[in-house]
Amino acid sequence: MVRLYVDAPLAEGQPVALTREQAHYLFGVMRLAPGDALLLFDGLSGEWRAEVAAADRRGGELLCRERTRPLAPPPDLWLMFAPVKKARTDLIVEKAVEMGAARILPVLTEFTSAERVRPERLRAHAVEAAEQCGATVVPEVAEAVRLDRLLAGWPAGRRLCWADERGAGEPGAGAGFAAAPAPAALLIGPEGGFSPAERARLGALPFVVRVTLGPRILRADTAAVAAMALWQAAQGDWR
Repeated sequence: MVRLYVDAPLAEGQPVALTREQAHYLFGVMRLAPGDALLLFDGLSGEWRAEVAAADRRGGELLCRERTRPLAPPPDLWLMFAPVKKARTDLIVEKAVEMGAARILPVLTEFTSAERVRPERLRAHAVEAAEQCGATVVPEVAEAVRLDRLLAGWPAGRRLCWADERGAGEPGAGAGFAAAPAPAALLIGPEGGFSPAERARLGALPFVVRVTLGPRILRADTAAVAAMALWQAAQGDWR
């Protein structure tokens, strides 16, 4: 069944006006018609069954009928990553939603070489991924921020798992995640790795937990998925 995220509170009997883009997707792409059923979620109240009340490719209206699932927020896990090429950055955001990130933060490191980050595009990918994977919450996609600034204002009580590419081949890959229960964050570096100054700073911070991701050096997008899988298996809602 088609699932749609709407930026409005939902309730039984609530009419939902559609934007032009949503109407095009439902009626032009998915070919829904008046009376057809679909699922809605608003990130606040769970998932709801709705039906098409009025259909027009320039607009339309849905009618919210009943709640089908309660709100199921993901664990309090942030994914922080240095943006890479456009398609791979999009993939990282998509997989972060599927894997259960609560917040997604692009970070700018000394060796970050990607083009300008467009948060509105990344947020659109996050919404689409949440619609497709059955999530009831769309994680926040933050504006890109410099790593040094982010570390300087780090919130008390949140562990940071630093995926250190120089640890490839060391025994116990993933073992460090056992020391980082929620609230936690994962840090994935750029294609060129972290600079010596960044490595020194990360290694000296008391809230940082150094982790390894196996015997091979992973691409940034692969590393993000691997790190999230290891954390979820150790601390998250996969257990």
